[in-house]
Amino acid sequence: MHVTFHGVRGSTPCHGDDISRYGGNTSCVAVRVPGEGPLFFDLGTGARYLGRTLPQDGTFRGTCLLSHLHWDHTQGLPFFTPLLREGAVLDVYAPEQDDGRTVAEVFDTTIRPPLFPVTLEQLPGMVRFHDTGDTEFTVGTVKVTSRFVPHIGPTLGYRVEWGGRSVAYLSDHQQPYDGSFAVSDGARQIAEGADLLIHDSQYTPHEFAVKATWGHCTVDYAVWLAQECGVGTLALFHHDPTRSDEALDELHRCAVSFGQRRGLRVVAAAEGMTLEV
Repeated sequence: MHVTFHGVRGSTPCHGDDISRYGGNTSCVAVRVPGEGPLFFDLGTGARYLGRTLPQDGTFRGTCLLSHLHWDHTQGLPFFTPLLREGAVLDVYAPEQDDGRTVAEVFDTTIRPPLFPVTLEQLPGMVRFHDTGDTEFTVGTVKVTSRFVPHIGPTLGYRVEWGGRSVAYLSDHQQPYDGSFAVSDGARQIAEGADLLIHDSQYTPHEFAVKATWGHCTVDYAVWLAQECGVGTLALFHHDPTRSDEALDELHRCAVSFGQRRGLRVVAAAEGMTLEV
């Protein structure tokens, strides 16, 4: 499997010379599996750039594993260019909502005038939504496991497995409010023994002290969880939009040092980076 990052930021897209190396688009990560159609995590603004690499002639058939419905994970959907051709089909798996609405109903209320010029139904391609919970299913020959994990609102972590290899995705993950280290059953089931874990690492401990209820975690927690679950490689992800390239370099250096002591490889996700699993 080849994993390519098209958007690595959390909360909001950003730009500037100080973030040019890591990039400023929000969450979107593609997993390329030999013989299978496009499969990717989340529909942040990075989805626009992923879309440019995919068929534009109406032959597109692909699958998105959507972690949750916050803006920074969904606002790339109407800009996903394969859908601008009749015949294209995108299947979106997303968490069941607490208020009784389907995922399709939520998108229908947000991607329409006056919030957006057109509705999804007006796009030439087709989007098919699948309400998902704690379950397992297959996409072609790829096994997918989804589990609810702590965040703000219904949120899924995903694990994809193919050819004896595994990629786990926990993009938005609430650390215990008191800053301690503990992991939910769902998150553990997603991460346990994964070859690659892509994990929320938005805050420093100092930042977490004042944003403890905002749904995210620290770099320290991400490293701890990866070690706790026996992960091979940890990709620090969902970088704070205020974090400069230099600041991310420093956090990465610290995380690498902690990880090396316990046999964990740590990388900092950047737009355009591809990891082989």
